[in-house]
Amino acid sequence: MSAFPARPLRRVLLSTLATVAGVVLLLTLKPHTTASAGDVAAGSAAPTPAPSATSGTSGSSNGSSNGSSNGSSSKGTSGTRTVDGDTAQTRYGPVQLRLTLTGGRITAVKAVQLPNDNPRDTEIAGFAIPQLTQETLAAQSAKIDTVSGATYTSEGYVRSLQSALDKAGV
Repeated sequence: MSAFPARPLRRVLLSTLATVAGVVLLLTLKPHTTASAGDVAAGSAAPTPAPSATSGTSGSSNGSSNGSSNGSSSKGTSGTRTVDGDTAQTRYGPVQLRLTLTGGRITAVKAVQLPNDNPRDTEIAGFAIPQLTQETLAAQSAKIDTVSGATYTSEGYVRSLQSALDKAGV
C-alpha cells in the first residue's frame, strides 16, 4: 500500500490552492520603476541654450503656445529660437515637444509633456523619446520611424514635432 491513500478530493483541493497561491503571487509583483517623466524629458535631448539666446514662444505646456512671433521666419533664418509644438493627445496621455532651431536646423528637441500616468507609461517614454529625438536630429524633419512598442507615443511625438516645424516655417 502506498504512503498516500487515494484521496482525489484532497489532491484537487491542494492543486487548486497551489494554483491560486501562484496566481496571487504573480499578480502582486510590481513592475520595475524607472525615472519620472520629468527626468526622461530633461535627459532626452541636447541641452537647451540659455533663455537670453532664444526668442519665440513662452514655455507654456498646455499646447496653447503662440506661434505668430516666430512662425513667420524662413528656413534660412540665422540665430537660435525655440518653438513649442501643439500638445498631441494619445491613448496614454499628452505628448508635447519644444524644438530649438539654429539657422533653420533642428539642434535640440525637448519633451515638455509625456504620458506619465503609471510607471509603464514612463518606462515606454524613457526608451522611446531618446530614439525619436536622435532620429529627428538626423532627419531634420518629422519623417521618422516609430519606435516598436511605443507606437502611440511615437505618433504623438511626430504630430507635436510637425506642428512645431509648421510654426517655425521649416
